[in-house]
Amino acid sequence: MRGILAFIDIFGQKMHYEEQGNGKPVLMVHGNPSSGYSFRKVMPSIAKLGRAIAIDHMGFGESGKPNIEYSYFQHTAFFEEFIDRMALRDITLIIQDWGSAIGFDYAARHQNNVRGIMFYESIIKPYASWDEFPKSDLNDPTRSLFQQMRMGDKGGPGWRLNVDQNIFITQLLPNLLDVKLPDDQMEHYRAPFRKPEWRIPIWRFPKEIPIADEPADVCATVASYSKVIGGSNIPKLLIWSSSGATLVEEHVEWLKQNFRCLTIVQLASGVHFFQESNVDEFVQAFADWFVKL
Repeated sequence: MRGILAFIDIFGQKMHYEEQGNGKPVLMVHGNPSSGYSFRKVMPSIAKLGRAIAIDHMGFGESGKPNIEYSYFQHTAFFEEFIDRMALRDITLIIQDWGSAIGFDYAARHQNNVRGIMFYESIIKPYASWDEFPKSDLNDPTRSLFQQMRMGDKGGPGWRLNVDQNIFITQLLPNLLDVKLPDDQMEHYRAPFRKPEWRIPIWRFPKEIPIADEPADVCATVASYSKVIGGSNIPKLLIWSSSGATLVEEHVEWLKQNFRCLTIVQLASGVHFFQESNVDEFVQAFADWFVKL
């Protein structure tokens, strides 16, 4: 059963969110190219522990599709305004993919309002070079595909891949989900990007990945929140899998050395959307950690 589905006006645009349960807020923040819908399997269990809230970033899910750049910094502004407008206090964050870059940045700037952070498949620091960008083996085309996605501006090679061909949804997403969903559930992932003009948000995010000092402003922000969050006393829970797409063992080792107050749980499997493919492990890891906050 899904919770209350609602909209709130943020900067003149409708932001969609779902909530269920009562108590201290647990805010779930999705990445690219998903939505708050991706947390539907874990939300009922999390709602037994607190007020579970899952948002749709602008341009994603059922949120509005304004004529904006969909830059990382615009998403962070919408996110912060959502928290302020909803008067959320003493928040526990559950963050993944670009939701992690948005959530970590908020936490770094508002440490007194963040009770804890659960993160996975996350952007924990800038990539010094493409050699640090994960790929599972020598035959994995993901790294080269993301390099192509970053090429050019509107109308360029990356635009043609994501806007014209919709490759993120048709090719990458099914593999990242690591679970075969019924077609009616897959439609929740496909529908927000049915029209080419609706795919600008999923085109923009790959161009914002902080790699080799580009984009400079995103790299600076990610480096800053990495240092601040790493040194903070905010309790942090990392869940990861050896088959993960984004956060791999070398990152786990780095986190052990650089993130204080860190609990680590390794899952038996999973690629990127652990909330879809590893529901029981996900919920158990969160519950065990959350009750100790």
